Amino acid sequence: MLKIKRLYTFMMQTFLPLFFMTFGICLFIVLMQFIWRYIDDMVGKGLDMLVLGEMFLYAALSLVPMALPLAILLSSLMTFGNLGERLELLAMKSAGVSLIHIMKPLIILIFFVSVGAFFFQNNVMPVVQVKLYSLLYSMRQKSPELDIPEGVFFQEITGYNLYVRNKNTKTGLLGDLMIYDYSEGFNNARVFVADSGRLKTSDDKLFLVLTLYSGESFENVNPQANTAARAKEAVPYRRETFSEKEILIEFDGNFNRTDESFFQNNYIGKDLETLQTSIDSMTVRLDSIKNVNANNVYASSYKRSFPGYTQRGTPETPKQINDKTEDVLVLNYDSLYLAKTAADQASMLSRTKSSIENLKSDYHFKALSIGDESLRLRRHITQWHKTFAVSFACLVFFFIGAPLGAIIRKGGLGTPVVISVVLFIIYYVIDNMGFKMARDGVWPAWQGMWLSSAVLTPLGIFLTYKAVNDSVILNADTYLNALKSLIGRRATRKVERKEVIIFNPDYKALVPRLENLISNCRLYISKHKRWISYITYWREGGKDAIAEHLALEMESIVEELSNSDQNLVLNKLMDYPFIGGYKQLGAHLNPKLSLAIGVFFPLGLPVYFLSIYQRKLLRQDIETVRKVSEELKDMISEL
Repeated sequence: MLKIKRLYTFMMQTFLPLFFMTFGICLFIVLMQFIWRYIDDMVGKGLDMLVLGEMFLYAALSLVPMALPLAILLSSLMTFGNLGERLELLAMKSAGVSLIHIMKPLIILIFFVSVGAFFFQNNVMPVVQVKLYSLLYSMRQKSPELDIPEGVFFQEITGYNLYVRNKNTKTGLLGDLMIYDYSEGFNNARVFVADSGRLKTSDDKLFLVLTLYSGESFENVNPQANTAARAKEAVPYRRETFSEKEILIEFDGNFNRTDESFFQNNYIGKDLETLQTSIDSMTVRLDSIKNVNANNVYASSYKRSFPGYTQRGTPETPKQINDKTEDVLVLNYDSLYLAKTAADQASMLSRTKSSIENLKSDYHFKALSIGDESLRLRRHITQWHKTFAVSFACLVFFFIGAPLGAIIRKGGLGTPVVISVVLFIIYYVIDNMGFKMARDGVWPAWQGMWLSSAVLTPLGIFLTYKAVNDSVILNADTYLNALKSLIGRRATRKVERKEVIIFNPDYKALVPRLENLISNCRLYISKHKRWISYITYWREGGKDAIAEHLALEMESIVEELSNSDQNLVLNKLMDYPFIGGYKQLGAHLNPKLSLAIGVFFPLGLPVYFLSIYQRKLLRQDIETVRKVSEELKDMISEL
């Protein structure tokens, strides 16, 4: 028990520093992405450092749900990768401690982290998001700092266009000014031209004071310049020459905070309880709107006067229809229309078209109102599911990162970072795709918000199972050797002389076995041609029992002769190939299933041609076995 406690302490001491380090790095990266996204709303507005610091704090807190799963994935991958690379994980398993027991303290820790993430998402995130978005909105509404460029028109002041030919940065004097004032409308525009001027802000930062020197101003004096009666008359204007003139321009340069109540009533500012209350109320409201619209559609429809329908639109029973005694008047609308004059027909068509357009506009407005209400409801539901999905993602990423690190056994910041980034990008893309599907109403909200977890959870279970069973699924050498075997590049056999030989091989008894192996190899090559018919191949299922028997006999002879003390014999044994082509792609299938796959040509043909290529390699290996066996027989016959 004491050893287990020491192991748990060791695992916590190994994991926690990496977790805090990776969490800080991931949070910094996503924060830089946030700053890059909103850089235009912050730069050039003269914001105080306290305001920017407050905004960065809220942004960092709001990005914790994104950085936390990535940090758990990267830290768990690095932890178990380092343990595997330093052979510490192998030592623990050699001591009889399973991988699940090694992961146990971290599983408990990540469980508490996930619970903490849930409470953070539910209790802290609504407050943080309300403050963050209200602060961003206030920053967007703040007027920019005035930095008037040279040689271009400056349009950042509402209602004014300023042109400055040159500026004196030391004295602040503006030279060759041209100002267009259309604050009272384009019809009452004023134009100012001055040799120089100065621009400053009032003490309360609510106005700009523009002082002009040696200039002229032009403005219209006709308040009704473009009326129909005086459109062709000359418009009088006023020209003023001045040596000094001050213009007062309304310009709010203060930073005014937006009221947070607007964002608190939105879905981003609500916890689970408030979200559920809003969802219930909005569902009732949406249902009532749909019922009212349905009743209005029925009330304006011609079907309400059809026999067989009640006033509310429900079908009547046959007995109710038969009990009615009033006559049914059948009208031929085409004959009534043709009986009218051309003028009356045109009038009827015009009224019908107008009625249809009005009805279309009414339906379009109702559809928009229902669509807006449905969108608000879906955003509340997606936010409700997101509170749980983020916490579950932490567990999923741990059960992906920890076994993956134990399998690949690579530590440091190289391979783990690459794998973590790839997996997180896959998670992020799938999560955003599911969110958009749920937001737009294409999928139910629970399907869209849990899509990423549903995709990655089987991966975590699979990797955990493989890691517990010491699988080499991600060992590059395994796939490299399989590829070499597929293309015919066999591994070289190595046979070394043993220092202590207990049983010497019986050379006389091996000679008949070698002769039998040689004759069987010749028989196999003569009967088994390179090409085989497509149907025959799939009917046999790709099995080759004779080749398997030859391979087993060869390995038995190699194993017995490896006890020889003759270097020539040992060197000749290394010329034997490793035979594996007798197990072709369809060898493990049932003959009927194999034949069914063969009928399916898009899948059957590539497998068939690949197996024919493997059959060619197998024939070459059998021929090599025959030649080496003959040389070996001659060699041991002389011993």
